[in-house]
Amino acid sequence: MGSSWSWRRGRPTAGLAVAVAALLTFHGVVPNTLLHLGSLLETVLVWLILAVPVLVEVAVLRRSLLALVASLLPVVAWFGVFGGGLLPASGQFDVTVVQHNVNDVNPDPAGTARALAALRPDLIGLVEVTVPAYGEALAEQYPYSTVQGTVGLWSRYPLVDARHLDIKPAGLAADWNRGLRAVARTPFGDVAIYVVHLPSVRLGPTAGFNTTRRDDSARKLGAVLKAEPLSRLILIGDLNSTVDDRGLRPVSSQLTWPAADYALSWPAGAPVARIDQVMARGAKVISVRTLPRTTSDHLPIAAHVKV
Repeated sequence: MGSSWSWRRGRPTAGLAVAVAALLTFHGVVPNTLLHLGSLLETVLVWLILAVPVLVEVAVLRRSLLALVASLLPVVAWFGVFGGGLLPASGQFDVTVVQHNVNDVNPDPAGTARALAALRPDLIGLVEVTVPAYGEALAEQYPYSTVQGTVGLWSRYPLVDARHLDIKPAGLAADWNRGLRAVARTPFGDVAIYVVHLPSVRLGPTAGFNTTRRDDSARKLGAVLKAEPLSRLILIGDLNSTVDDRGLRPVSSQLTWPAADYALSWPAGAPVARIDQVMARGAKVISVRTLPRTTSDHLPIAAHVKV
């Protein structure tokens, strides 16, 4: 290690800093053909900022001005991608939506339902609903509801045309039922409400980041959304994906959501990603935030929506 700072040392560290900045900015060029590495990168994209302290430390140890300056590039790139989420949400909203993956083995479903209702949202969308306790706990405050398979919707507004939504990927049993569509008769007009739960992804040494079923289900959901006749819709669900993941593009290309935010929802004990989403078309999701932990392995999220 040199005794004085130099522009000559630290070229490998500077190169690594440039690579991290490039991944943040041009993550879409990383191919998905090999082990779905593109989707994996986009799922953890926000965490690439953690490379910066390491790069800075190495630059200081090497007394490298080149590496130190280059370490600023990932910071600039990160703020370019995610900085909007640091700005405070603003704007009036009409509807409060709560979404929660309640966990199919939740030991306290009634308590979970009461905790969600305490916020007094207008719409509650739940996935992994396997027992009637949720509906029983919500019935008094939410007179309108529909449960299709393992997804459910509870509403302060009348619901019409509630039906099962077929987003089942290939290779799963006929009883796989994780989607619904209903129309909420809100004071602001009719809004199509979708509650969905896309298949889980798996990370393994041979298959890599296996998103095949999730991506298949997302394509089917995207086709349904494209055919939706109502101009306004709200999508509520566990998409097993961050909004940056290209596997969600058939859905995300048609909808909007708040600027990049940090309402990380999974796993509940130490959240690393927000795979639970509230998105919209013909309406605007003003903000999304996490709610206090329930007895599920996900955190619930709440969204304010301008209809």
